[in-house]
Amino acid sequence: MSRVCSIRGSKVRVGRKIHRSGLAKKKGGIGRHVTKTVKRKVSPNLHTKRVWVPELSKYVRVKASAKAFKTINKNGAYVTLKKAGLI
Repeated sequence: MSRVCSIRGSKVRVGRKIHRSGLAKKKGGIGRHVTKTVKRKVSPNLHTKRVWVPELSKYVRVKASAKAFKTINKNGAYVTLKKAGLI
C-alpha cells in the first residue's frame, strides 16, 4: 500500500541531511565544516484506524496521518470524511 494520507493527501517527501566533519571549537578543535548533503525520506505519521461515524451509525476504516485524526476530532468524523470523499 502507498504511504499517503487519505484525508490530507500528505505523502513521503524527500529532504536532505547535512553531513559535518571536524571537532567543535568549544571542544578544542578547529571548527565544524559542512562536507556534503545526503538525501533522506520524510514519511508522514500514518495510522490505520476504524472511525465511528454517528450519522451513518457505522465504522469506517481510514488510513490517515496523526494530524488528520486531530482534524476529525475537531470538525467531526462525518464532515471531515465527506470533504475528503471517503463517504
